[in-house]
Amino acid sequence: MVDFSTILMLTIFLFSIALMLWRPKGINETIPVSIGAAFIVILGIVDFKDLKSILSIVSGPSLTILSTIMMSIVLESIGFFKWIAQNIILKSNNSGIRLYIYINLLCFFMTMLFNNDGSILITTPIIIHIIRFLSFKPHQYIPYLISGALIATASSAPIAVSNISNLIALKIVDLDLNSYVKIMFIPSMLGILTISILLFLLFRKHIPKQLGFITLNEKMTNPFTHPLDPSVKNEIDRNLFKICIAVVVMTRGAFFVLSPLGIPLEMIGLLGAFVLILIRWVKTKAGIKDVIFNSPWHILIFAFSMYVLVYGLKNAGLNTLIISSFGNIVELGTFHATLSMGLLTTIMSNIFNNLPAVMIGTLAITEMDLNITLLQVAYLANVIGSDIGSLLTPIGTLATLLWMFILKKHHIKMTWGKYIGVTVLVVPAALIVSLLSLYLWVLLIL
Repeated sequence: MVDFSTILMLTIFLFSIALMLWRPKGINETIPVSIGAAFIVILGIVDFKDLKSILSIVSGPSLTILSTIMMSIVLESIGFFKWIAQNIILKSNNSGIRLYIYINLLCFFMTMLFNNDGSILITTPIIIHIIRFLSFKPHQYIPYLISGALIATASSAPIAVSNISNLIALKIVDLDLNSYVKIMFIPSMLGILTISILLFLLFRKHIPKQLGFITLNEKMTNPFTHPLDPSVKNEIDRNLFKICIAVVVMTRGAFFVLSPLGIPLEMIGLLGAFVLILIRWVKTKAGIKDVIFNSPWHILIFAFSMYVLVYGLKNAGLNTLIISSFGNIVELGTFHATLSMGLLTTIMSNIFNNLPAVMIGTLAITEMDLNITLLQVAYLANVIGSDIGSLLTPIGTLATLLWMFILKKHHIKMTWGKYIGVTVLVVPAALIVSLLSLYLWVLLIL
């Protein structure tokens, strides 16, 4: 029999998540989550002594993600994203198919360099700028916009550091970054590739064969020119540009080189952001005002509050329910653990968002008394469900909701029905490919 505290906890959780996703009057998503967390602490569902432990788990991942956003702010200020948009058009060389491929690559690498939410915020305006500059018809927008959103969001799976929920869960199961990539990179990349190919096959009739744009020989006389051409060399400091990109790449690489030595990821990320800000100041005398005011500092409170809510669900008995329902299945072996936890997290993600879903799933498997290999495989299946399976509905990820908001802001109509009409044909196949690949890959390397 469900007791009153469980009902109360579920009510507070669902109400908080609903307000986070709805965001009435544009309120920051941190506010409803924080209020919900405060309520369950006051009610004693989560003990004060647990808060210190929760803070130690979420602070590092939050600061790591924050550091990458700081880097993106600096790069935007020196013209990086304008350069990307212009190059994509020029390198497409009048081919709509090449443009599709380059946009997919752009979204993939932006998530690799930054994070999924940051990638959506960066790439969606770039894609809108490109398709409007090329005077596409409304039905031609969809292949580029939807593929960009799905690839950008799914691309947080391969390396963990591109998604705050992945980083938090990584710490819970005590899996190091390099081991994560060794096991996860191939299966998740196959899922991402499946998404891209299926979307291309689905939209191939809507992708223009020719863009009707200038040839490379005409670019010098067109106002939309390559920023590294001599005629526009004053628009961007090429040396600064190269140095800053090098810093971002080296910081990303340092995550994998230095973290095995015991250096916290957040320290590496914050040092990289500091170096980038310092280089910009030396070269341009630009201060840190834009970084301070544009960085989402609330992400620290958001991650902490979300984990408090999830911990409250754990204390209210949700973990016990998941363990009793799925524990025996997971214990049957890696195949059953992979499919069951991947599908469970997919369902939870599309009901109330992937951030709480992956946390709930991860906390549950840590109490199933699994051996270390089975525990980590179940966790990685959780990640696939939360990063790829969650794309089925717009509610699945905050990144997708941000994408819908940006489209609305630019007066591009995208209904839930239109979105799901595409994803239902793509996401389930990509999810199954990723989960089966994870199972087979684990058999091969472990």
